Parts: sequence; structure tokens; C-alpha cells
Amino acid sequence: MTLRNRLLVLLAAVAALAVVATASVLHASARAERRNEARPGGPRVTAGRVTLTAPGTMVFRNMAWGPHRDELTTVPAAAPAGPRTASGLKCLRFYAAAGTGVCLQAVHGTVTDTYRALILDARLKETARYDVPGIPSRARVSPTGRFAAWTAFVGGDSYAGTNFSTRAAIVDTRTGKLIPTLESFRIVKDGHVYHAADVNFWGVTFAADDRTFYATLATKGSTYLVRGDLRTRTVSTLHANVECPSLSPDGTRVAYKKRVKGLPKDAPWHLYVLDLRTMRETPLAESRSVDDQAVWRDDRTIVYALPGDYGADLYTVPANGTGRARLLSAAAVSPAYIR
Repeated sequence: MTLRNRLLVLLAAVAALAVVATASVLHASARAERRNEARPGGPRVTAGRVTLTAPGTMVFRNMAWGPHRDELTTVPAAAPAGPRTASGLKCLRFYAAAGTGVCLQAVHGTVTDTYRALILDARLKETARYDVPGIPSRARVSPTGRFAAWTAFVGGDSYAGTNFSTRAAIVDTRTGKLIPTLESFRIVKDGHVYHAADVNFWGVTFAADDRTFYATLATKGSTYLVRGDLRTRTVSTLHANVECPSLSPDGTRVAYKKRVKGLPKDAPWHLYVLDLRTMRETPLAESRSVDDQAVWRDDRTIVYALPGDYGADLYTVPANGTGRARLLSAAAVSPAYIR
């Protein structure tokens, strides 16, 4: 092949790559435009004012396609399927209590994404910002608003498999003091101090005393519910096979997902409630696998997310094992009830 022919082949290859690159950009742009278009039959979402102090409301991440997708939105708790008011603030995971919120966000870069946690005041204004070391998965605020917690995947991206690691952090929203990982806490397992290189924590949930919290501890292929003490920086195991605990408003029970034998490896969990006084488990009337940290709407009702047409839908089920699961709100995830 002559030099001229080689140059022609090279120019043709460069031109072909340019065409492919342009087509990719146009395709991505078209996808982004479709993402911002509201779909027929979806919930009505309009921009407005959202606060964390309006009693009787539910604030959550809106998953409906359209210009307000991923934004924090609110509806009356008594009308969860009604029109939504969008805040303009986008979060991957969210929670709020006592006028304080935590919003876990992705920061999209040219090569890779980074993540951060925003502490919010009652008007959704940022009061503090913290780097998050991986993909956010769980968020909680203590009942008083004093503490916020989040969990991120720092290796792997799913709880379903075994090849993952997590980092659970807690911050004092008054002082700004951050505990970047619960792995620095003293672990008491079955009454004895425990050390292991494979320890993971996730799914923090707080009691009302601004001292006690609960979380999942994983080690040696097993998971445990642990009770933590922020003053002594100690966690103690309470019950086996517990993931993503959520403490009831009255502080007496924990809702959680439990691995059930015989289910597919990618969908192994059923919802249970554990009575902390008797350690008695109650399976809930949800037959599908639930990979979420449930929320208590009140002392009688559990709310959780399942995959849906828009990404996720919220469902509800009685906390005492009776009744049946029912759809609460389509195209929604990460709810917080403002009391």
C-alpha cells in the first residue's frame, strides 16, 4: 500500500470515529431530553416551596420522568398519590427529622462521578458538606435532628452479593464533628470484644436519646443487628440475620430485611419486625424481596421501596404481620415523614 493510500485509510478511520462520537453525543443528548419530558399517566409535579417543618407531609425523591426527576418533592401524607411539589434540589438518598435533612448527591465529572452528603436546614439550605467515599445507599437523621448518618459502597455496588464493602458515617449536625467510619468503634460480639479485618457496617438508625443507634454489622459471612453508643463508641451484637434496621417511633421495635434461604441470590430478603424487649421476630405480609431500609410511617405501618416502571415505587404494609402490602406512591423513593 502506498503512502497516499495509507493516509486516505487513516483519514477515513478518523472521519468514521468522528461520526461515531457525534452520534453518541447526539444520542446522549436525545436521551437527556426524553428524561426531562413528563410521561403520560405519571404523577403531576410542579415547582414550589418545600420545607422540612410542615407537619403531616411526606418528603421524598421524585422518580417520575420529567424536569423534576430526582428532586426532593412533597405531598400530604394523607394523599401520597396526589400532585407533588418539587424543590429543585436533587438527591440520590434522603432523610429528615426535626427540621434537619441529609441529602446524598452525585457530582458528575468528565471521567468519573464523586459523591457528597449535604446537611440541610428546614428550608433545604445547605449548612454543611462532607465527601462520601462511594456510591450512597442509606441515609438517616436522628429524631431530634442532632445526628445524621449515611452509608456508601466503597467496593461493589449491591448488598445481594458477597463481594462488597461499605462505609457508615455519623456526623453531629450541631458541632460538625464527623465519625467517618463505624469501624473505629469497639465491637462486643456475644459478650466478648471482637476484632476482624472483614467488618462492615451499614444502615444506621437512631433512638431519641441522642446517644443510642442501631445498625447492621457484617463479618465472616453473617450479619447482626448491633446497638451502638455514641458516648462510649461501642457497638454490641443483639440479633443475627438483620440488615438495614429501622427503629420504630416508640423505640421498641426494629423493622429490617432478613435473608431467607431458598430465594434467588439477587433477591434474598423478606421484611421482618423485631421486638427489642422479647427478641421475637414477626414476618410481614410482603412476599416480594425488599432491598431497602424501611421507614415507619407511624408505630403501626412500614413504608419501603420496590422496583417500578420509573425506577422505584413506595409500598406500605402493617408492622404486626397482618393485612397485605399495597402501593402507596408510584415513582418515589427515600421518604421521610414530617411530624
